[in-house]
Amino acid sequence: MRNIRINIPEKIQKKAVEFMRKHYFPRWMVFTLDNIAVLFTFYLAYLLRFNFIFDDFSHIFALRQSILVVFIYMLFAFIFRPYSGLIRHTTIIDIFNVLLYTSFSMLTLFVLSLISRKYSLNAHLIVPLSIILIHYFLLTMFLFLVRIIIKIFYQLITSSYIEKKKLLIYGAGAMGVIVKRVIQSDIKGGYHIAGFIDQNKNLQGKKLNGIPVYSPKSLSHDFLSKHKIESLVFAIKDISPAEKSEIIRAALDVGLEVLDTPPVESWLNGQLQMRQIQKVQLKDLLGRDPIELNIRRIGIGLRGKTILVTGAAGSIGSEIVRQLMIFPIKHLVLVDVAETPMYHIENELHAIPHAFSIHFILADITSAGKMQAIFEEYHPEIIFHAAAYKHVPLMEENPHEALRVNVGGTLNLIELSIKYNIKKFVMISTDKAVNPTNVMGASKRLCEMMLQIRSRQADNKIQFVITRFGNVLGSNGSVIPLFTKQIEEGGPVTVTDPEVTRYFMTIPEACQLVLEAGFMGKGGEIFVFDMGRPIKIVDLAHQMIRLSGLVPEKDIKIVFTGLRPGEKLYEELLTNNENTLPTHHPKIKIAKIEEFNDKEICRKIEKLLFQLYSFSKLEIIKYLEDMVPEFKSNNVSYIESKTNIVETDNIKENQY
Repeated sequence: MRNIRINIPEKIQKKAVEFMRKHYFPRWMVFTLDNIAVLFTFYLAYLLRFNFIFDDFSHIFALRQSILVVFIYMLFAFIFRPYSGLIRHTTIIDIFNVLLYTSFSMLTLFVLSLISRKYSLNAHLIVPLSIILIHYFLLTMFLFLVRIIIKIFYQLITSSYIEKKKLLIYGAGAMGVIVKRVIQSDIKGGYHIAGFIDQNKNLQGKKLNGIPVYSPKSLSHDFLSKHKIESLVFAIKDISPAEKSEIIRAALDVGLEVLDTPPVESWLNGQLQMRQIQKVQLKDLLGRDPIELNIRRIGIGLRGKTILVTGAAGSIGSEIVRQLMIFPIKHLVLVDVAETPMYHIENELHAIPHAFSIHFILADITSAGKMQAIFEEYHPEIIFHAAAYKHVPLMEENPHEALRVNVGGTLNLIELSIKYNIKKFVMISTDKAVNPTNVMGASKRLCEMMLQIRSRQADNKIQFVITRFGNVLGSNGSVIPLFTKQIEEGGPVTVTDPEVTRYFMTIPEACQLVLEAGFMGKGGEIFVFDMGRPIKIVDLAHQMIRLSGLVPEKDIKIVFTGLRPGEKLYEELLTNNENTLPTHHPKIKIAKIEEFNDKEICRKIEKLLFQLYSFSKLEIIKYLEDMVPEFKSNNVSYIESKTNIVETDNIKENQY
């Protein structure tokens, strides 16, 4: 049936297609026509039974019996609903429903006739058994044929008219068949199924529902070009993220548009709909197994506690808050200085059912008075500290603010935590704190050092926890939103250097590991997350362009702009002098940190923060390099050149 083609004048075909797109049989009409078919075929059964000799039976008697028959068939029509599907997209399920409808109706008539004959009930209830059987076969075949003929007619009319993308379904199992049916049933669909892809060698080379099944090795430029295939849709339930990622990359590399089928539990009322089949997301390219959390231990640690989250409206802070919503905490205190993002997270959380109070507070963590008032009012027991300035080039231009917020704000929170007997302090650090080459990374390394110093003091009762990980996909101001915006605008996509690489996690992944690490260890540890393999940013740009259905360098250009101040080609999760120790969680390791002089570092930090605005940019960098030995700024010459320009301009002004 798939290969049948008919030649219809283009104008007639166009009008027919437009008419069929705008009009379809409503359910009530299908129901009515089915009942008319019941009446017609019942009378025809009488004629067949009596060899079309009209005088051999009472037509009025047959008509009265037909009313009974229609009533019984109508009753089972409401039960099995054979009229509910679109006839032009009749499926095996629809045919089966018709069979159930006619079979149960026939059996009911059969039983009713036997009972009426045995107990000598009204003669109109006694339908001859031969009539019942003839009617059953006539009606069933008629309903089958009408539905199949309409479906074939619709496919013949539309198949050669509608321009559709040829598509492969990856997976020839039960889900693949469901996806096939949904795509073929989509009236306005833009896809034509050209084949299945499956790893099962027993299926390869055969046909499934008339559609050929190919090997995954078929995904080559030659094969796709020969068959003019443009898209691939995933329809596999049990596949590892790593394997899925590899297939997606291979499909993108040969220029395919890649779609994904959502998990069964997210289908609407248990039914898959075409609009749920969406393009794969960037996170699917990471190829990592889902994180398994010790929910019980986390739940015990959070039960009945008052939790304070700083930076609660940011990318990481807001996701930590979302994940905290499922636990039996007592109070949730959210602190952020950004008004609009806080407004958005407030609206979002109010829509989530919860049995504890949430407090939204606009505050700067560097404001000692404001933060003390918060601690005094709410007495938090656990702090998740996610507030920080994080944008490297901006912090290179504003090193004073990087230290004021990142270092000064963290020190403020540490001192208040000691004063108010906090039980646990979890700080979000970054891989940029490892062998830092920029002010932001050095400031976060200082924060790590401050927590370590305090955790080593003899009188310490707080569990200080440091979590260190790399970039998160889609965080505010990160490369992903930037690339997305540039692609939407038609390019170019800007990449700093063809060799630059970064570690990536999804925001939920990172925050799940933060919660898990928060209830490990004794305090003072730096927990390093398994970020997988580093990804080349230029490869990321290529993949995002392809995910948008475009071709790199043809539709969207990629431009290399050079490393920005403070940036480095490769990020690291450990310094040269650090090793790791395992934990019970395979994705979390403990960094073995090199020793440093606690008292000396504390003295220098206090001096730096006290005299902060008396230092020049260059002096701040030199001071940071002294406190953080592994910090080697790659921005000194840039700052020196700018300083010389400013000094020269001042000399000229004084001469005038």
